[in-house]
Amino acid sequence: MSGTNSERVLIAEGPAIILVEPQLGENIGMVARAMANFGLAELRLVNPRDGWPNEKASAAASKADHVIDGAKVYETLEAAIVDLNFVYATTARERYGFKPVRSPVVACQTLQQKFKAGEKTGVLFGRERWGLTNEEVALADEIVTFPVNPAFASLNIAQAVLLMSYEWMKCGMEDHAETLFDAIEQTPATKEEVFGLFDHLEEALDARNYFHPPAKKPKMVDNLRAVLTRRAFSSQEVSVFRGVINSLDRFPRRWPRQQTPRQQKAQADEIAGIEGNDGE
Repeated sequence: MSGTNSERVLIAEGPAIILVEPQLGENIGMVARAMANFGLAELRLVNPRDGWPNEKASAAASKADHVIDGAKVYETLEAAIVDLNFVYATTARERYGFKPVRSPVVACQTLQQKFKAGEKTGVLFGRERWGLTNEEVALADEIVTFPVNPAFASLNIAQAVLLMSYEWMKCGMEDHAETLFDAIEQTPATKEEVFGLFDHLEEALDARNYFHPPAKKPKMVDNLRAVLTRRAFSSQEVSVFRGVINSLDRFPRRWPRQQTPRQQKAQADEIAGIEGNDGE
């Protein structure tokens, strides 16, 4: 879904996203894109397998350059989180321990509260193949897990980051029904405008022998009007329809479909009131 607009204010805040030993540059790039979609900007990489910087990551980021360019690399997880006040570890596997387990909604509410309080927070994401180890989860304060199909719980790392990033932005909205843009306000059409559309369309179709056989014309007109009155038109929509009909008038009205050029010329001569043969 396209929607990049360099003229709008770029949101770049919130918890750090920490990828532990990510393997593919493409996945890192897609993570960066997901972060940028929902206003996150701080990406930390722990010992990326293919090194850093990574051209494949940049290509997959789809212009989330501020995330890619600002990414920091660490040799250990401890070093990556040492300056943070609170950390979540993401996992889809059942863990036995003393860590509180939160849903994404509750976790992001907590992150929003801590962000507003000026605390530095982060969310850990594990390797593409097996996630985080128990030792790595132990370094976090709490666990966040996603409500997924228990028989198919594995998430792509970019998908997991996307879900968490979405919840982060949603939790920060005062009104969850709010959208970034609204439909253009339009003036409801008057009945006069709608009746004019009916007459215009009927005349254009009649000129092209649409109402055939003639005995069925009243019923066909009724059906057309029923279709066009299923919803209230705006003045702008009526103008669009009439513009379409006007475009049809650029072409001769009485030429049936699939005529040969010779037949078309004879028909044109008839329309113009010219008597004669086909030119031979």
